[in-house]
Amino acid sequence: MTELTQPTGHEDALRAVPRDDGSMPRALVLGATGYIGGRLTPRLLNAGYRVRVLARDAARAASFPWGSDAEIVEGSADDEDAVAEAMRDVDVVYYLIHSMSAGKGFEESDEQAAQTVADAAAAAGARRIVYLGGLHPDDVKLSAHLRSRVHVGEIFLKSGVPTLVLQAGVVIGSGSASFEMIRHLTEVLPYMPAPKWVRNRIQPISVRDVLHYLLGAARVDDSVNRAVDIGGPDVLRYGQMMNGYAVEAGLPQRAIAALPVLTPGLASHWVNLVTPVPRSIARPLVASLQNECIVKDRAVDDLIPRPDGGLTPYRQSVRLALGRVNADAIETSWQDSEVSGAPSDPLPSDPEWAGRMVFTDARSLRTTASVEGLWRVIIGIGGENGWYSSPFLWAVRGWMDRLVGGVGLRRGRRNKAAARVGDAIDFWRVEAVEEPGRDTEASDASGGLLRLRAEMKVPGEAWLELRALPDGKGARYEQRAVFFPRGLAGRLYWFAVLPFHGFIFAGMAARITAAAEKPVETVAPGR
Repeated sequence: MTELTQPTGHEDALRAVPRDDGSMPRALVLGATGYIGGRLTPRLLNAGYRVRVLARDAARAASFPWGSDAEIVEGSADDEDAVAEAMRDVDVVYYLIHSMSAGKGFEESDEQAAQTVADAAAAAGARRIVYLGGLHPDDVKLSAHLRSRVHVGEIFLKSGVPTLVLQAGVVIGSGSASFEMIRHLTEVLPYMPAPKWVRNRIQPISVRDVLHYLLGAARVDDSVNRAVDIGGPDVLRYGQMMNGYAVEAGLPQRAIAALPVLTPGLASHWVNLVTPVPRSIARPLVASLQNECIVKDRAVDDLIPRPDGGLTPYRQSVRLALGRVNADAIETSWQDSEVSGAPSDPLPSDPEWAGRMVFTDARSLRTTASVEGLWRVIIGIGGENGWYSSPFLWAVRGWMDRLVGGVGLRRGRRNKAAARVGDAIDFWRVEAVEEPGRDTEASDASGGLLRLRAEMKVPGEAWLELRALPDGKGARYEQRAVFFPRGLAGRLYWFAVLPFHGFIFAGMAARITAAAEKPVETVAPGR
């Protein structure tokens, strides 16, 4: 198990309480591959729970450090059969699913999934449901996303299964979308024209305190069926949060001018252009800031004791998050959440291409570097390390994607030197990772494979494969771009970018092999 920050799950107040028969309780986590779920799952294991997760992609869940220690059921929350299978012999159900980046109809989808889980939990005799909702004021018009989260909580509270809804404010932690939005807005803009909501009071909470409450919720008495607010010790204006970040990051204080003309839609476009957070995620985040969101009472203190040492102040949360970023030790990240509308099907095997229109660009180069040396460059591609060819053209493609609402290149990557299935790398998603020396049917027994699926806006489906294969005393680098066009637009797109492939793909292959031949300490980023 990977070393974890506090809480680790080993704390006495958070340990699992055995069943009456002496066996350990079972926890089901829905959303285990998300930002919060990916952190909660290993801590539940540490706390002594038998953990089962429901995941759309079992391979992705298995790639997490805790993947071999948890039972994985493949399926989605709106699949009645999969949910019923996952719910067998479960004591506590964690529902950590939010349609942050969903498009039209997300409220109906949220409702259907929540009702499916609620019905299955009641039928299976689950002891408790724990739902992480959003902090919100009463008696005001809420944004669609926040309204949906409130409604999901109400579905669980009416399910007949004792439910604890934890309504959290802005979550601050390394890799959280809220933290990244604050971080990049503050670092990029010395002067910021901002919407009037920068003057609203909000109550941020450290991700470690969210995890403390989630772990503690499993031990709450079975008679409790209610929603409670959770927040950190500080009530701040958004502008104060930005300048608090500036202090911790060693930056000058930022001048912030509140402008009444910046609507949530315009503000989300602004965030999309200035920060790595795409518009699809920025919009619900911005919308949630339209009202003052502060903790109405501390009823949660009667149910779950506070962490030893108390709740984490905002600036300490920022300091801790920056420490993880600087150490390249981000546990989970918003970057790895699914992108609404992006292709999700895996690359078909070559025989399945028969009868379909497909374009490919294949390159192969031999290098004197070892397979391991070549793999080190391949697995670290993207993000701050760059793409080893035509940085200007890559940047232009990234900006084009951002302008049409895509994720762009600035999403980066969670870790500079490692990748797992499901990780985001700029506008790609890791679909397959096969380390050198791993014996699989899909690749050479001693070679390595990194397959990336495109999540940029393109009229079709695209993949990029990078391989490191043994070749005598050196290695062979194989690179293949695959594109399945969609209609005439897809064909025209491929031929429009074809002239640039000589610069991009040929240069990429040459510079990757050259970088692999250099000593580790002299390899520069490939921008």
